[in-house]
Amino acid sequence: MLSTGLPQGAVPKLERPGPLRDRVYEALLELITTRALQPGQHLVESELAGHLGVSRQPVREALQRLNTEGWVDLRPAQGAFVHEPTEEEADQLLTVRTLLEAEAARLAAANADDEAITAFDELLLRGRSAVANRDMAGAVALNSVFHARIMELSGNAVLAELGRQVERRVRWLYTPVVRSRGEQSWKEHEELVEAIARRDEERATRVMREHTEHTRRSYHERDKS
Repeated sequence: MLSTGLPQGAVPKLERPGPLRDRVYEALLELITTRALQPGQHLVESELAGHLGVSRQPVREALQRLNTEGWVDLRPAQGAFVHEPTEEEADQLLTVRTLLEAEAARLAAANADDEAITAFDELLLRGRSAVANRDMAGAVALNSVFHARIMELSGNAVLAELGRQVERRVRWLYTPVVRSRGEQSWKEHEELVEAIARRDEERATRVMREHTEHTRRSYHERDKS
């Protein structure tokens, strides 16, 4: 365990092209999203810079940007901390997600072809395998891919863009409940794919709405189990 509480192997390598401040921002955002950096955790510029192999300046710039976007809280005389979402914040986000994804599922059912259904079937196999092998990080990533493909299949570019804007925060909230939701979640994914394959827009809408509602409820009940 590193001094900032990062699991060994969690720190990404900054190999992608682009301005260093952007790569540091993406690296820190990924660490927050996957909860390698936990909500409420103190973020020390010098330690993060050491882990990422950069100077403190791009780390400072990244933390300021993350603060503006609500991922990090900068507290006077205390420093930077990973934001802790309130129950109300989480509820608002997951409610918006339900609205977006229910409509995306309806449109996906209207637009689906055999190639898309085959791709979904392959993704279902991978998702169920990740859960069976207790690969929680893989299950979370595949869950995001599944929902992103529903958005893409909707054929509505504006809807897909809105979906991308909320996806990362949804992944952040989904991570703590993946163990309790994992197996059931992929069963619900399978039911959704069946509705889409039958071009049943009404059922696809209903299944997606119920699916996202189950995740919302699981998040709020996570500390009570």
